[in-house]
Amino acid sequence: MNLGQPVAGRFLALGVSCLLLLSGCALMEEAHPPAPAKAALENYSYVIGPGDSLNIVVWRNPELSMSVPVRPDGKISAPLVDELLVQGKNPTEVSREVERVLGKYVRDPVVTVMVTNFVGPYSEQIRVVGEASKPQFLPFKQQMTLLDVMIAVGGLTDFADGNSATILRTSEGNKQYSVRLKDLIKRGDVSANVDVRPGDILIIPQSLF
Repeated sequence: MNLGQPVAGRFLALGVSCLLLLSGCALMEEAHPPAPAKAALENYSYVIGPGDSLNIVVWRNPELSMSVPVRPDGKISAPLVDELLVQGKNPTEVSREVERVLGKYVRDPVVTVMVTNFVGPYSEQIRVVGEASKPQFLPFKQQMTLLDVMIAVGGLTDFADGNSATILRTSEGNKQYSVRLKDLIKRGDVSANVDVRPGDILIIPQSLF
């Protein structure tokens, strides 16, 4: 009876399984194109969202000037300005809206609106999920990069497969890009740093090994 043939067959099957596993990993890594290094938006204008605080200044009318929070429904209430929807607008647009409303009561009002607490609408927040030390959402800032995001969330956990992470870019119809977080965070490879865009979702998977 030849016992060598079954043993050899088992080794062959094991080798084929390993090759298939490695091929599968390679395909997973190649499934998404690398994230473009430069993706910052030109002439980006901050968009107001629930949770922001607005400082409304009415020139020569201090009694009408005040700080107000943006409610969860995206509206604000201020003296002579009731139930004004501000979500999705930039500060300049809100200034003109407030001037229009106050114009019914004040002659030629001049209004300036400043955001003093930045949260932004959900559609523009950066979300980090998976094996980050502190998964969370972050308000988007102009010229924000992947390194900025990772510093804010405290880096990777010990179980993270950082080089298999992806960015889901909602501004491009949920297109996914691969990013090399392990190279960036653990090895200091600045070539792995890329721009992020409003609405990006950073997905950090757990290592299988």
